[in-house]
Amino acid sequence: MKLTAVVPMLDEERAIAPALEALRRAAAAEIIAVDGGSSDRTVELARPRCDRLVVSARGRARQMNAGAAVASGDVLVFVHADTIVGDRFARDIAAALANPAVVGGRFDLAFDEYGGGLRMVAAMINLRSRLMRSATGDQAIFLRRGAFMRLGGFAEIELCEDVDLVRRMKGIGRLACLRARVQTSSRRWRRGGVGRTIFRMWLIKTLYLAGASPAWLKRHYADAR
Repeated sequence: MKLTAVVPMLDEERAIAPALEALRRAAAAEIIAVDGGSSDRTVELARPRCDRLVVSARGRARQMNAGAAVASGDVLVFVHADTIVGDRFARDIAAALANPAVVGGRFDLAFDEYGGGLRMVAAMINLRSRLMRSATGDQAIFLRRGAFMRLGGFAEIELCEDVDLVRRMKGIGRLACLRARVQTSSRRWRRGGVGRTIFRMWLIKTLYLAGASPAWLKRHYADAR
C-alpha cells in the first residue's frame, strides 16, 4: 500500500507545521499540501515539510480534489490542517484496508484541549459516527484511490463535502470506523461556544440532508468552518 496524505490549508500558519510534522513521523507516505490562497506564512512553513505543494482555487473540496489529482498513492487520506495524527496512523489505515470489502474509513476524534463539555462532545461524535457509519472531515477520511476516482472525488460544494463523499462511499463498500484517534483543534468550539456550535453544525447538516443548497448554507452560516 502506498499512502498519500492530502492536506488542504488556508491561513494556517499556527497549525500547519505540527500537522505536517506529525504526518511525517507517522507515515511512510507522500504528503501533498494544497493552499487555497493564504495571506500569512502558511506556504512558507508548509513547503519544506511536504513532498509537494499545490496551489488551488479556494475551497476545501476543490483543494482536496486538486491534491488527489497529483497523488501517486493507491490510498488517499484527507487530513485537515489543524489535525495531528498518531504514530500508528498509516499502519491503522493499512490494517483496515486489508479487508477487501472495506472501501475506506475514518478515525475517532479527540480535541487538543478539553473543558466546557468538549470531552463529551468528542465521545458523542465518535459514538454517533460509529452507529451511523458516518464521518466528518475532522476524522481524517481515507479511501482507496480507485474508489475515489470511481466516485468522482469530492463534490465541489461550499459545505458538507465530507458528508456527501461518505454517503457515496457507503454505496460501494464498507466504511471502517477506527477506534484509533486523530487530534483536532478545539478553536472553533471555543470561539463559537460549545452549545451554539453543536446547534449550528446539527442545523447545517439537517438542512443539507433536507435539500438546502450548500451555497445558501455558506452564506447564512459563514463561520461554520
